[in-house]
Amino acid sequence: MSATRIAVIGSGPRGMMVLERLAARLGEHPGPLDVRIFLVDAVEPGAGQVYRTDQPDWFLMNTVAGQCSAYSGEPDGGPARAGAGPSFGQWWESVGDYPGPDSYAPRGQYGRYLRSVLDAVTETLPTGVRLRSIKERVEEVVRVDGDRYRIALSGGERLDVDRVVLATGHSRHRLTGREGDLADLAGQHPELRYIQGESAADMPLHEIAPGSGVGVIGLGLSFYDVMAALTLGRGGRFTPGDGGGLVYHPSGEEPVIVAGSRSGMPLPARGRNQKPPQYSYRPVLFTPGRIRSHQPRGPLDFTRHVLPWLQAEIELVYYRTALRRAFDGEVADRFVAQVVHDAEQGVPSVEAVAARLGLSGVPPIDIDALARPFAHRAFADPEDFGRALREEIERDLAHATEGNVDSPLKAALDVMRDTRWVLRELVDFSGLTGRSQKEDFLGWYVPRASFLAAGPPMERLQQVLALLDCGLLRIVGPRTRFDGDPADGVYVVSSAQVPGSAVPVTTLVDARIPSPDLHSDLSPLTARLRESGAWTSYVNHSGGAGYDTGGVAVTRSPFHPVAGDGGVDEDMYVLGIPTEHTRWFMQVGSSRPGMWSDFVHDADAIAAHALRPVSRGDVSRAQTPELVGSGAETAGERSPERKAG
Repeated sequence: MSATRIAVIGSGPRGMMVLERLAARLGEHPGPLDVRIFLVDAVEPGAGQVYRTDQPDWFLMNTVAGQCSAYSGEPDGGPARAGAGPSFGQWWESVGDYPGPDSYAPRGQYGRYLRSVLDAVTETLPTGVRLRSIKERVEEVVRVDGDRYRIALSGGERLDVDRVVLATGHSRHRLTGREGDLADLAGQHPELRYIQGESAADMPLHEIAPGSGVGVIGLGLSFYDVMAALTLGRGGRFTPGDGGGLVYHPSGEEPVIVAGSRSGMPLPARGRNQKPPQYSYRPVLFTPGRIRSHQPRGPLDFTRHVLPWLQAEIELVYYRTALRRAFDGEVADRFVAQVVHDAEQGVPSVEAVAARLGLSGVPPIDIDALARPFAHRAFADPEDFGRALREEIERDLAHATEGNVDSPLKAALDVMRDTRWVLRELVDFSGLTGRSQKEDFLGWYVPRASFLAAGPPMERLQQVLALLDCGLLRIVGPRTRFDGDPADGVYVVSSAQVPGSAVPVTTLVDARIPSPDLHSDLSPLTARLRESGAWTSYVNHSGGAGYDTGGVAVTRSPFHPVAGDGGVDEDMYVLGIPTEHTRWFMQVGSSRPGMWSDFVHDADAIAAHALRPVSRGDVSRAQTPELVGSGAETAGERSPERKAG
């Protein structure tokens, strides 16, 4: 009998977790093995593009080191191997220069950890299992001879395999609309440059001239990467200042950064971490079971059925933390008990319960106002806005310094991260109506949640203040516009809410990671899969007119692609970023040490299915099973993470 041959295409965190679970399951197999695994990555096998090890250290992660692991189990006294290995923090401590579990690591350092995982898996594979890492680009994956795939590599080699796992991550997209117009202007004026959105480590930022004006579109996580590259990456230094902040010392090689976004506010900081690595928040109000008990059938409306319970959970943590600070833990416990009791009748009035227990002087928590702090304000001039911006940043830093347990605000906003698993169970695979998914969830909630709950380390906001002080950074205001002026051959950055804010620049950098979209993806592999009909875009038909999400259509776990004719390819698996919007929040890059989140469950399900016996001559292809669903079926309510086992 010939070997079972499995290809994992893409070796970022998703691909590496599939490899780890393949190896772990093979290590538990009692009989003789004959398996060949190919790990293929165009950038760096074992690290992938986002975590490639040759990138500069100023590109940081936004999850603390102690809370990350690429192993599905904790060390057990034996050698590091699939199913039992050190967390990122433990590994970093073993190699030296470890700043502690609450530090934020350079992304390249996490890439080195992922490489160590690849080495450990390779060195401990059971007899009969061979792993080959290949640094090449996959050009095409096609069925041949009815029951195998042929993978065409950029160097000319062809691999024949039985199973293919596609975890290809982010890719570039065709520029259209306003972005296309701005890029076209640069093509008409040699002195202008437009840099498309992607990982900042892959942008040609080093080519921007010192002293020139650079417009930066967006103030999210990628903005901080661009900011660091154009300052620390140009030889500048931040040192502690007298008031506890930072002072920037220019090298003279920096351009002037002119940035803006819809909110006009840089992404707020994560609260100082006060939670242990294995901490797992368990929601009290916002659970799939409670929501489904009130709406048992059919797709949900996010605003009517989901958001009120999520808001109540956020308020529960907010007021509980405030009550604990104002009184004691006993009062906070009574508060929770009363809220849970009231929830039996419907969404409780959390704020009213807190007031009855004597809490006063605590402003209500308003997601929209927090995410758009300048939305309803007018400013006299740029100096007026600058003062308001500084006040907002300093206020945020004060909350972040209190910590993600002791600050009522930061503790509450962490709920938006900690309950992502609940949202996935509710919204994936047409759990919402098409209209509500597009407008309420993706259009309204997700941008606000991304702003409030996905922030950088506090140090980044301190750097923003230092750069504002020295004049190398200017944030023009809310509702920022980025326009082209063909007559003068410049781009213009301005805010309608800030008179006199317009600033001409010669370079525009799009500091937004593009939303995945199968239709505009420029990857040659994706294009061929799309054109052949092997990959199709998922359409949410629930509740009326169809909403084309742009995510790759897949079945429920283990995530087989659904072809244009409705058939399902049961020997292919698609995981992560390409399926975004079919599923939600596929950017996850690790799991908690010793805990199994959906990140591990997804990889393990694929590994189990891919290792089933191969039947030659039998094409594994079926009609669509459990693709859309009514939204009432879920994978079963479970806690967000469980102990590895």
